Amino acid sequence: MEVPRPHVVCVPLPAQGHMNPMLKLAKLLHLSGSYITFVHTQFNFDRLVKSRGQNTLKGLPDFRFETISDGLPPTNQRGILDLPELCRTMPVEGLCSFRDLVARLVSSADVPPVTCIVSDGVMGFTLKVAQEFNIPEFMLFTPSGCGMMGYLTFEELEKRGYFPLKDEKNLWDGYLETEVDWIPAMRGVRLKDLPTFFRTTNPSDTMFHYNKESVNNAVKARGVILNTFEDLEAEVLEAIRDKYPQLYPIGPLQMLFKQFSNSSNQLLSIDLNLWNEDAKCMEWLDKRDKASVVYVNFGSLVIMTSKQLREFAWGLANSKYHFLWAIRPNLVECGGEVISNEEFVAEIDQRGLILKWCSQEKVLGHPSIGGFLTHCGWNSTLESICEGVPMACWPFFAEQQTNCFYACNKWGVGMEIESCVNREQVERLLRELMEGQKGKEMRNKAVEWKQKAEAATSLGGSSYNNYNSLVLHLKEANKTSNHK
Repeated sequence: MEVPRPHVVCVPLPAQGHMNPMLKLAKLLHLSGSYITFVHTQFNFDRLVKSRGQNTLKGLPDFRFETISDGLPPTNQRGILDLPELCRTMPVEGLCSFRDLVARLVSSADVPPVTCIVSDGVMGFTLKVAQEFNIPEFMLFTPSGCGMMGYLTFEELEKRGYFPLKDEKNLWDGYLETEVDWIPAMRGVRLKDLPTFFRTTNPSDTMFHYNKESVNNAVKARGVILNTFEDLEAEVLEAIRDKYPQLYPIGPLQMLFKQFSNSSNQLLSIDLNLWNEDAKCMEWLDKRDKASVVYVNFGSLVIMTSKQLREFAWGLANSKYHFLWAIRPNLVECGGEVISNEEFVAEIDQRGLILKWCSQEKVLGHPSIGGFLTHCGWNSTLESICEGVPMACWPFFAEQQTNCFYACNKWGVGMEIESCVNREQVERLLRELMEGQKGKEMRNKAVEWKQKAEAATSLGGSSYNNYNSLVLHLKEANKTSNHK
């Protein structure tokens, strides 16, 4: 009897940095023959329609979009400060809503039988639904391998008394410089380099416990998928396999997608950016010399003070380099003013282009980009490595600190800016990044990693082979699934 086409339901955390890698994976699975149902929260679905138009979510006959509730009121903006509330409502309202969706899908004659769920690793409530309907589930964790290893230490941090902090002053009295010498495969790491959610005196902190439970919960899944590659993180990946034997490092996903797709592929039209991209920056970059422009983007969630924004702005201006800076509308806390004073505008005339959002992969791939000032989110870090671009790193929260430590100390592609940023340091570091000896060494190292990433995602490479193993595992799960 012929086995029906696999039908994979993909469920990202409803944040830009989680949606992007899940979409890349969904597209890959579609190219490998799967029918895809991609699940948005209703809030993000409405936001995408508003910013990009109804057609952006039209999908294809076999790549469809569905919605669930996140449990938050429409007035909630779902920013970084709302994450704890989202983590409280999703496992309740999201669970009920997702259960209803899966029940509808499995009873529908209009779609193939649901054979697998691929959820974000921090959307663990989906596992309950998968078990109820006897549907195999795989989990995509969006951090790096080293970031993932950082979250896997949370239980031990609690046992050893590092969480919760004894006193608020531990945040600034040097305590976070303590070296942590008991984590497998993470030599040299200090407390300050671990994911930031343990930095609290509250023993009931939502984000700490949510992340701790998420990585522990994932052992129930059929397999764990990471957007990284063996050469880059071999040691930590080996340690992670002790927890998750069925581990699939298949990154960089954007490179792997290029291996399987072609320019005429319909999937290229499916895009889920929550902000409208400004395409004029590509024309601006075309007029700049090779490796002469600093690209600046602090991601989709980071917020900073007006003072921090001002220091970055004048550091960039005083460096005298050309720069392209994506400043999304909610980057500055309390709605602080975006840079608009006459003195600054006059200083950066012809040298600086400031816009709200852009296609980061296209920008980083442009030959005029010489360096990247980044928050070290994993998508940004990996995209920079993919294009051989060295980084100036200003990590903000979560595992960005871990990525920064590895970029600067293990991979040789980054230099860190202190959290209490000042314009003199920004200017000095940018000069080193763009023209200094260390900057040249970092650029050479970044190009080496780019070549290794290309090898990993090419025919016979580690990520290419791991992806094929994943697809095979999905098809085997399809045969054993008997919910319908």
